[in-house]
Amino acid sequence: MNVVERSLNPRVLYPRVEAGRIVSLILWPISIMMIIHKSLILGVNGHRTDDFAPVYNAAFNFLNRLPVYGENYSTVDPHYLYPPSGTLLMSPLAILDPETSRWVFIGVTVAVLILCAYLLTRLFGFSYNSWVFPALLFFFFSTETVAHTLIFTNFNGFVLLGLLAFIMLMLRRRDLWAGVAIGLTLAVKPVLAPLLLLAVLNRQWKILIPAIGIPAVLNIAAWPFIVDSMDFVRRTVPYLGETRDYYNSSVTGNAAYFGIDSWLAWLLRVAFFAMAVFALWFLYKYYRRTDELLWLTTSSGVLLVTTFLIGSLGQGYYSMLLFPLLMTVFLPGSTMRNWPAWLGVYGCMSFDVFASAKWEPFGRYLEYNKVPLGWSLLLISVFCVLLFRYLDIREAGRSSDDELSAAPTA
Repeated sequence: MNVVERSLNPRVLYPRVEAGRIVSLILWPISIMMIIHKSLILGVNGHRTDDFAPVYNAAFNFLNRLPVYGENYSTVDPHYLYPPSGTLLMSPLAILDPETSRWVFIGVTVAVLILCAYLLTRLFGFSYNSWVFPALLFFFFSTETVAHTLIFTNFNGFVLLGLLAFIMLMLRRRDLWAGVAIGLTLAVKPVLAPLLLLAVLNRQWKILIPAIGIPAVLNIAAWPFIVDSMDFVRRTVPYLGETRDYYNSSVTGNAAYFGIDSWLAWLLRVAFFAMAVFALWFLYKYYRRTDELLWLTTSSGVLLVTTFLIGSLGQGYYSMLLFPLLMTVFLPGSTMRNWPAWLGVYGCMSFDVFASAKWEPFGRYLEYNKVPLGWSLLLISVFCVLLFRYLDIREAGRSSDDELSAAPTA
């Protein structure tokens, strides 16, 4: 190659790693700009839905010995629903003025989300300098779940961090620390509570000690300092059990909004529950001992998406807790290696808006149903993949039995 050819076609990358380095070269600047846009622009701009203000006001009231649980639950505004333990943990927010506190919370949330992307990268065996890390950041900050976590300014990023810490520590048999990780999230939001079933199934009993103990101790510690602590029991707990017809992507919330008969909603809930039971049984029976990472991440995804669907409240930005399930696509035996599953991911994580000026009813239907349809398709896809594998195993067993019975005896 002469000087002109070398100048026109410089070989600055090694052939065997060229594709990965090119992907990293493309994604790093784009991912960084997406992080800046979602946090400094959209996050700081905020939205009419403000999850941070009720938390800040509750923290301020707690520190100043004012009523915390005096919410008017007849409105559609965001309400403060954290237990006394969560109020205690959130109280340092009120040390700063509201605007500064919110900006700090957004900044810390961004740092937590970047850390979560790094932990996911390492959990699935990739290096921090591989193309997977910037690809994860790009995916994170392109989703509705991360965008609205920052725009509405809520606690979900910390819940994701607790989930990843729980999985990683559980895999390493650091049971007490795994319990601490999930226990701190349960003290604020009980969304990860179903995952304690995995600790029970894996006989890692020590996880339950801090997982249950930390919220209990923090509630006991905070209770005397909240002047209206009994209102949490009398007013907030009953409200948490109700199904609201706004900002609710669960089956019952969707049914309440669209006026669907209760029998159909119950039928769907029972069907999704049955799918989850089969999926969890199959994963436990065939993957727990052979591929614990795949078992734990897939089972956690099944438990959470089922909870979102059949519980009384499922909000779209909970979908970030499904990131470990999505990452199993890199593992042999993954249930995510099919296009219907990723169509479901698009439904529950896309930042696209389907409101249409031309086809208003159809656009409104799609916009209000994309998250529940996405969750449903994701669960159905996982169920079908595992069901087909079960049928293949059963057929293979029958074939073996037939061959054995047909073999001549001595």
